[in-house]
This record gives sequence, C-alpha cells and structure tokens, in this order.
Amino acid sequence: MPHLRILVAVTCSLCVLASRSANADEAITLGLRYQIPVAPQSERYHTLHRDAQWSPSATAIIVCDMWDSHHCYQAVQRSTELAPRLNQVLNDARKRGATIIHAPSGCMAAYTNHSARKRAMEAPAANGYPDEIDKWCYTIPAEEKVKYPIDQSDGGEDDTPEEHAAWELQLKKEGRSVRAPWQKQMDLLTIDEDQDFISDQGKEIWNILQSRGITNVILAGVHTNMCVLGRPFGLRRMAQAGKQVVLLRDLTDTMYNPAAWPYVSHFSGTDLIIDHIERHICPTITSDQWIGGQAFRFAADKRPKIAVVMNESEYDTEQTLTKYVEENLRRDHRIGFIYGSQAQPDTFPSIDSIADADLLILSVRRRTPPVGQLNVVRGFIAAGKPVIGIRTSSHPFHLRNDKPADGFADWPTFDADVNGGNYTNHYGNELIATVTMVNQQFDHPILKGVDQKPFKAGGSLYKVSPLDPRATVLLMGAIDDQAPEPIAWTFVRQDSGRTFYTSLGAAKDFDNPSFKTLLRNAVDWAFE
Repeated sequence: MPHLRILVAVTCSLCVLASRSANADEAITLGLRYQIPVAPQSERYHTLHRDAQWSPSATAIIVCDMWDSHHCYQAVQRSTELAPRLNQVLNDARKRGATIIHAPSGCMAAYTNHSARKRAMEAPAANGYPDEIDKWCYTIPAEEKVKYPIDQSDGGEDDTPEEHAAWELQLKKEGRSVRAPWQKQMDLLTIDEDQDFISDQGKEIWNILQSRGITNVILAGVHTNMCVLGRPFGLRRMAQAGKQVVLLRDLTDTMYNPAAWPYVSHFSGTDLIIDHIERHICPTITSDQWIGGQAFRFAADKRPKIAVVMNESEYDTEQTLTKYVEENLRRDHRIGFIYGSQAQPDTFPSIDSIADADLLILSVRRRTPPVGQLNVVRGFIAAGKPVIGIRTSSHPFHLRNDKPADGFADWPTFDADVNGGNYTNHYGNELIATVTMVNQQFDHPILKGVDQKPFKAGGSLYKVSPLDPRATVLLMGAIDDQAPEPIAWTFVRQDSGRTFYTSLGAAKDFDNPSFKTLLRNAVDWAFE
C-alpha cells in the first residue's frame, strides 16, 4: 500500500506538471483597438476592434522606462500608481510563457552583475538587423502628413511651481541629478532573475526577439509620447521592423502639460496620443484582457465619457459638431466619436463603444441601423443615461414613408420616447426663425450665459407642437404669420433619464456664441 500511495502521488504530480505545461502556452485572445479614416483623406476616424490569437511563447512585453525617479513629480506619482497593476500583468504573462524585457534606459550600470542583464547581452546575434534599430525614431511615414496632437515642446511637466521646487529639493537631498534622477527600474516591478531580460539597446532587444521566435510585442510604461514611441525598441521601430506590436494603453502615461496646446487635461492629452498611435502606428490593448477585472484608470482621472454619434447628410455636423466637441468638451471629458459608414450609411461601425459612455450626444437623420446596433442605443437609453439631441435627432431612426430592410431596424417613436417631442415637418428654409427665451426660464442652468436678446436660427423652424406635458421649454422660435414653436427643451424620460433637445444645430448655429454656450451648459446639466 505505501508503494501504491507513492505511485499515485507521483502520477498525480506528473499530471499536474503536464497540465501546467500544456496550458503554459495556451493562446490568448486579445481585442486589438485601431482607427481608420471614415473616408479617404478624412480627419475623422472609426474606432474598430479585431480579435487576435497570440501565443504567449511568441510574445514579449517590453517595459519602457519605469524608472525609480523622474524630474517631474507628478510623473513619478502616476508611474507609482500604475506599477502594481503592470506587475500583475507581467507575473501573469510570465506564467503563460511570455518573454519579459525590462528596459529602464540609461540605467544598465545598476544591473552589471544581474543575471537578467547578462542574459540579454548573451542572446545570440540576429541574422541581420532592421535599419537604424539602435537609434531613436521620431516619426514614420504614416505620421508625416498629419498634425501631431499635442505640443510637448516644454517637456511636458505638469507640476505646480510649488510641487516642482519641493521635488527638486528632495532629489538633491537624495544625491540625484534634478534633470536625470533615474538610477534603475522601480522596485514595484519584479524582475525574475531566472527568466527575464534587462536591456535598453535596440540591437540587444532585437537579438532577444529573434532568438526566441517572438513575433508579437507589447509596449507598456512611460512616457507614451516620448520614450514608448521613439526608443530604439519603441512602437515606431517595432512597427517598421514588421513585428505585430501593440500598446498597453491603460498602463502608460504621457509627458504633457495642460498649459500647452491643445489646452486639455493631462489625461485628455494621453487620449490624444493614443488616438494618434491607433491611427498611424499600431493597435492598442488593455490590461484586463490579460488578468481580468477592469482596465486600469488613474484615481485622479474622473472625467466622464461622452459618446458623440453623428450620421446625417443635411447639416455637416460630422464637421461642425466634431470641431465643437474637440474645442469645448475634450478638455475635461473622455470623448468617443461614432460616425456612420460611408459605404453603408445606415450602419455605425463603432456604435458598441457607447455602452460605457456616461452621456450620448446625438446628431442622426433617418437611419435604420442593423438590429443589434440599434439595440445598443436602446440599451444605453433604457439604462437611464442622459441624452443630448440636436436638429435631426427628432427623427434619427425612422424613414418617412418606408420600412427598414431585412435585418435592419427603426424606432418610429424615438422623438416621443426620448425627447418628449412631436416632430412632423419643418417650415421652408427661406423662413428664418427668431429665437427667444421663455420668460419663466431665464434662470435655468442651461440658459446661463446665453444672450437674453432674440437671435436668428441657423436653419428652418421645426414643427414640433404639442410636446409631452412633462417637457420644460427653454427657447421658442417664431416666423411671420405662424404660431411659435418650441426650439429647445428638457425632458425626463420614463426610464428617469434626462434629455435635452434643440432643433438648432445647422452649420450657421455653430457660429453663434449663444448656441455654443447652450450646448456646453446642456452637458453640465445632463451630468448633474
């Protein structure tokens, strides 16, 4: 019996080892996010996803410049905050069989005797190298005709003067250089002495990748707009060299100062860089695809997300509303633009992205989306989330005298259900309405700062009377010899969600300061 127990124990142990070995390189499904122009030469983009099956043994994660210190105090705080989540990803990836390369640039002297450093130096030389693999890369051809999204010429430090002065004193007390205080990688990230690699050299890292048959490369760390993009082992060089490279977008940070153009928050600056990468360099992924849970988000990043859905051919809101949102809302909000397809106008290629939004801004005219796409919109609204509709969003998902094609859907009662409206038609385009405030609503928060003097509408007057009795009218529009019509109002829906709707939204309206203030106030009201 003792021999039998030993045999069973050994057999079980072998089974466990075999199981671990079999699962160690099990392919992982990653959802790669990328962006494509809505049309050739367009500056507007669809945000799309595609699944990729990556073998961990053919995958490397390069940890870029997660130093133990930095000349920017706020940069240190953010790196320290994201490091524990990044370490969880590294531990999981390592167990799956992925290669981990630590690249704290300029710090190799600290690792002279480290086995991971020796391992990198001893990797077999590759059979040839990509051009300039040992040099910084400041741009690739795909970027040359587009405008870089942020001004980082000041170095990107976002410390207050007081923070920065105190931090420099601290660095001096520690005996560090105030401009280049890093000495090694931060201790919050584990370096496995038996498996990992340490290098900051392009050729060395290329040797590692080639000798291990690595075709997939993930970049994480800091700073996205500088080192992560430009280092010899960065996104640009890996993309040029033909690797399937992605950015781990939730575990990175930028060097961007909100006092510089385009004058958005630090986190919105990071979003703009990620947009640039997804459009012109490579796709991105998030950490939850490796270890589950939720994607990482900095504690100070409390920006709500606005989904802006546009699909109409009458008023050019794909241009006017996009510009308005970028200039007025991007600073303090996460923004997702969703446009209709040029090839099939009834479809919205990235409509799924509204699911995690906090507010929907809608500018759509007579589209009948695929059933599943319209259900995404229905689900957002049924959740009681706020909606802002402009102009043609009184008839966004309803054909005038026709039915949707098979597999597509309409929502004939959208105006009544969501806006509390009753759109039937509009007066002639040549009849310019005069817009006035409703006297009882002068103090309404949506009208704060809006000129109380009458102004001219930029488009035809919509026939919308009578509204749902629960609607609160803020603006009225009038033309000669006709009864006035409501032109802007609020409505609390059956699902308890808030809606603001206005039939303003023609191109000329976006030149009117009163209209732009109205929209900005409506966003604040919706989030209250």
